Amino acid sequence: MASSLRCLSLARNLSHSSNARLITTSSMLKNEASANLGTVQVQKRPIGGFRGGIVGFLFGFSLASSLAAYHLLDEYQQASAALQASVEELKQSTEKVSAHVRRIESVEKDLKALRDASAAKEDISRVRAEVKKLYDGLHVEFLDLRSHVWGIQQDVHKLSKKESTSVRI
Repeated sequence: MASSLRCLSLARNLSHSSNARLITTSSMLKNEASANLGTVQVQKRPIGGFRGGIVGFLFGFSLASSLAAYHLLDEYQQASAALQASVEELKQSTEKVSAHVRRIESVEKDLKALRDASAAKEDISRVRAEVKKLYDGLHVEFLDLRSHVWGIQQDVHKLSKKESTSVRI
């Protein structure tokens, strides 16, 4: 009964002064006081400036990193394609140079064969001297033959005028 009296006096005091704060030590009064106030809603804690700054920084850093990686990969692919094109061009020019070298080697081989087969100036001079000697010798023989034929003609002409029987041979 004493506790109920206490509650009544407490309720009167509460109605008279709503701004007054109650200090109770009994568990019953604590239950009554908390029942009168209603339920307390749990407020969500807003993201603080420091935490928001860290999250924003990490988000921005990851976005910037992904864009940088994308551009780096694109640049790498372009450089790789340019390098591949350069390698192909180098291969084609190397093949052309190799073909020219083979042609030069074959021409040098043909030139060496012609040089070995051709005559030198000394050989030509020697052959020319021999041909000149042969020509001179043939000319002398031709002149001797001609003089012999002329002599025969003279004899035939004398014989036809004289009608003699002697023949010169």
